[in-house]
Amino acid sequence: MFRKIQRPSVKRVISTAASVAATVMLVRSVSRDLIPQEINEYIYTKFNTFLSTFTNEITITIDEYDGLNKNKLFYAAEIYLASITSPVTKRFRASLPEKEAKINVTVGKNEEITDKFCGFELTWRVVNQKTKLQIPQFPNMHSVKTEVKCLVLTFHKKHKTKVVDEYLPYVLEKSVALKEEKKTIKLHSLHYNRHGRNPWEAAVILDHPSSFETLAMDEEIKNMIVDDLNRFLKRKELYRKVGKAWKRGYLLFGPPGTGKSSLIAAMANYLNFDIYDLDLAEINYNSDLTKILMSTSNRSIIVVEDIDASTDLSDRNNKKANPKLDPSGKPKVTLSGLLNFIDGLWSSCGDERIIIFTTNHKEKLDPALLRPGRMDVHIHMSYCTPCGFKKLVSNYLGITNDPHPLTLEAEKLIALAKVTPAEVGEQLLKSDDPEIVLSCLIKFLKGKIESERVRQESAESTKDK
Repeated sequence: MFRKIQRPSVKRVISTAASVAATVMLVRSVSRDLIPQEINEYIYTKFNTFLSTFTNEITITIDEYDGLNKNKLFYAAEIYLASITSPVTKRFRASLPEKEAKINVTVGKNEEITDKFCGFELTWRVVNQKTKLQIPQFPNMHSVKTEVKCLVLTFHKKHKTKVVDEYLPYVLEKSVALKEEKKTIKLHSLHYNRHGRNPWEAAVILDHPSSFETLAMDEEIKNMIVDDLNRFLKRKELYRKVGKAWKRGYLLFGPPGTGKSSLIAAMANYLNFDIYDLDLAEINYNSDLTKILMSTSNRSIIVVEDIDASTDLSDRNNKKANPKLDPSGKPKVTLSGLLNFIDGLWSSCGDERIIIFTTNHKEKLDPALLRPGRMDVHIHMSYCTPCGFKKLVSNYLGITNDPHPLTLEAEKLIALAKVTPAEVGEQLLKSDDPEIVLSCLIKFLKGKIESERVRQESAESTKDK
C-alpha cells in the first residue's frame, strides 16, 4: 500500500517562512554587531564568489570617485544612460547646475536600464549607498554620513572583451557628443591669483545673439571663415599625423566698431565653444601664462583683445630696455613668453583650441606674432561695404527682396564713406519708420564724406608747407 503524503497547511508554511526570515535577520544583526567589519566583508565577498560560480554573468562596478578624484567614466556613463531610457523607466533626477541655463536630467537611484550593443544585452543599475566617512586626519571626530553613488553593469561573461574594448569606449565617445548638445556656452573672465586654484572662476552665460547669418560682412569672407572652421574640426588625425598641436590662430584687425567682437561671438555660437577672455595686463610673469593655458578646457576660444595696447611686446627690438619690467618697475609678460604660450610645448596640452588676437593697428605687432602656426588666418575687419549694408538693412528694417528706393542711394554713399557697421547700426535704430531712418542715414553719410574731404585737404596743405 502506498502511504499518503500529507501536505503542510498554508498557515504552517507562512509560520515556517516567518521563522526562517526572523532567524536570518537575527544572524545578520548579530554578525553586524559582534563580528568585525573586515570579517563581514570577507565572508560577503567569498559568498558572492561562491554564487558567481553558478552564473554566466559578469558585473563591472563603476564608482563615482576613484580615490579622491572624480571618475570620468562614471559621469560619461551617467550622461549616456539618460539618453537610452525607455518608457518603463520611472525614476529620474533633475538638477540645474550653477551657471547653467539648461536643466540636467539623469536616471534615478536603484533604477535598472537595459541596453543593446552588437546584438547582445547589457543591464545598468544605478546604486546609491549610505556610508560613513571617517576623516583620517581627525580620527577622534564622529564619522560623517554620506551617499556613495556607483553604476553596476552586468552582461554575459563571453562578451567581456567586447564590453571593455568597444562598448565602454563607445559610451565615452557618445557622452561627449551628448554633453556638447546640452552645453551652455560660457564667457570666462580672468581672475588670476598666483596662489589660487582656478584663474577662470568668474564665468557668465554667453547670451550673445551674433551668428554668421546676421554678421554685416562680405559673404565671401564669411564663407571663407566657416569653411576654415569646418576643416579645422575635421583634421584631428591630420594634425596628429604631421606633429602639430590641434589649434588654430586668427588675427582680427581693423578700426574700432567693425564687428570684431561680434565675429568672435558668432564663431563661439557656431562651434559651441566657451570663450576665455585673456587680459595680458593682469598677468605679471611668463610662467603664469602656462598655468592659465592649462586651466582652459578643450573646445574653447582664447581671446586676447587689443593686443597692441594690452602690454608692450616690442622688447625684442629694444635691447636697452629691461624686457621683464614695465616702466613702473613691475614684472610683465614678454614677447618670448607670449610666443611660447601660442606655440610652445605647453600649447599642445589640449585639443580643439582657437586662439584669437584682435588689434586696431596690425602694423604695430611684431612679425614673429603674425607668422603661420601662430596667427594662421588674418581677417581684415574693414569699414562697412555695400554687401554689409544690405545685411544691416535686412537685420534692422526687415527689408530684403523689395529694397526701399532710398537704400540704393545709401549704398552708393556707403562705398565712398569710411563708416563702420556699428555707426550704421546706430543710425538704423533711430526710428521704426524706414523712410525716416534711411533719410537720416543718407544725411549722416554725406556728413562723413564731407568731413573726410576737409581732413584730406587740410593734410595736403600742411604737407605742402
